[in-house]
Amino acid sequence: MSYIIHLSKDKKLKKVLDSQGPQQLKKRSNICLELCSCIMSQQLSTKVAAVIYDRFIKLVGTKNPTATHILSLTHEQLRSIGLSNSKVTYMHNVARFAVEKGMDAGKLKKMNSEEIINYLTTIKGVGKWTAEMILMFTLAHEDVFSADDLGIQNAMEKLYKLDKSDKKKFREEIISISGRWSPYRTYACLHLWQWKDKPDMKLKKKISSKKSIKKTGINSGN
Repeated sequence: MSYIIHLSKDKKLKKVLDSQGPQQLKKRSNICLELCSCIMSQQLSTKVAAVIYDRFIKLVGTKNPTATHILSLTHEQLRSIGLSNSKVTYMHNVARFAVEKGMDAGKLKKMNSEEIINYLTTIKGVGKWTAEMILMFTLAHEDVFSADDLGIQNAMEKLYKLDKSDKKKFREEIISISGRWSPYRTYACLHLWQWKDKPDMKLKKKISSKKSIKKTGINSGN
């Protein structure tokens, strides 16, 4: 993958890249559905979010519901699958916006990343982070950096040994570092997300060593 050559110029990030396989971006056409999926999954574990989404698909009766399908569901119906009042309202806001102003890939293709973020965040319930996720995972934009994503922040804090005590300074530092990755910042984020979930090998070896000592009855203490 061509992006790997560019991102490998960052020596710290190169270590992450070398430990993983290449990442690919996939375009999805149903932007309204993807936005609603983001809203449904907010503040939920992956497992719970998957259950809620499955209930939603069964409720609407199609695997690829349109904005019209979503608007046809009442507030009470959507609440019945485990969604909060605010999430139901936000989903209806998204669907209504799609019907009235348009949200198809052809329309958004004419806009750059910043214009898309500004366009989508006019919808009540859609914040910048959500719009950035749409850019990455639905529209497959290659150069998006989500500075407010907690996973990215934690990964960069660990990888670059940064201090998060001064939030403003920390944010400036990670944005500055991400500038080196352009025009492939999305790929860097994908690798960092994967890396942060990988067990610390040093810790793993330490635990394994302790288990071995305990198993053989060797005691290093007095």
